[in-house]
Amino acid sequence: MSDSLRLDNQDRLIVALLERNARSSFVAIGAEVGLSAPAVKRRVDRLVASGVITGFHAALDARALGHDVEAFVELHCSGRTSAAEIARIVSRHPEVLEAYTVTGDANALLRIRTTDTAHLERTLENLRSEPAVLQTKSSVALSRLISPAG
Repeated sequence: MSDSLRLDNQDRLIVALLERNARSSFVAIGAEVGLSAPAVKRRVDRLVASGVITGFHAALDARALGHDVEAFVELHCSGRTSAAEIARIVSRHPEVLEAYTVTGDANALLRIRTTDTAHLERTLENLRSEPAVLQTKSSVALSRLISPAG
């Protein structure tokens, strides 16, 4: 790791505070970490430039947006379908929020969010209509036990 990427305790605390609330002001963060607002801004700029911070995001309430169904879907593909091809396939389906290559029988694990079960069914049918996709295996999430940071 180069010197520009070394994180000290203040950097780690700044990152943790931004994970909790990306809209925190540099003044508020500085008060918590013992730095001036300009010093916090310089550190955040360095963290962004070095790739430690890759973006700032809004946390959304999917249900408030009418997306009530979340499912985890194992995607099984034919032959030696590459990860790049799987990425191209799933990127054509806006309901796919995340996709991971995984160990085990499936080629990928997808996190899908839809408005209702009929929309989920259409999404699964659309995925299965892709030439490289052999089958899907779905698990619908009933409730979230632990939320991601943010």
